[in-house]
Amino acid sequence: EVQLQASGGGLVQTGGSLRLSCAAYGFTFEHHAIAWFRQAPGKEREAVSCISRYDGAVYYSDSVKGRFTISSDNAEKTVYLQMNNLKAEDTARYFCAAAPYYCSGSGNYGYWGQGTQVTVSS
Repeated sequence: EVQLQASGGGLVQTGGSLRLSCAAYGFTFEHHAIAWFRQAPGKEREAVSCISRYDGAVYYSDSVKGRFTISSDNAEKTVYLQMNNLKAEDTARYFCAAAPYYCSGSGNYGYWGQGTQVTVSS
């Protein structure tokens, strides 16, 4: 069974931190890129960060660069998103997704987790 399980969301005040986790099941972890997307009500889904287990490439959106860090634990088949200095604009539901080999556009991500809510209070 192919699954991506996102967890770690919650309520935090501006300037606080959270660490999101995405555990992967049922596919070859090292042959995929794992990305974090987020979507807030009324806004388009946007890519936040991505890490390819195949070529090691890492991506961050401009809005989170310098504040968020993506990492992976290959033994645990888990990707983490450490979110520091959180802002109200970071409030969204965060989804992890897997694409073959490389970080790419959202259309190439065939597997999606159910998401975890992040709410940052002003």
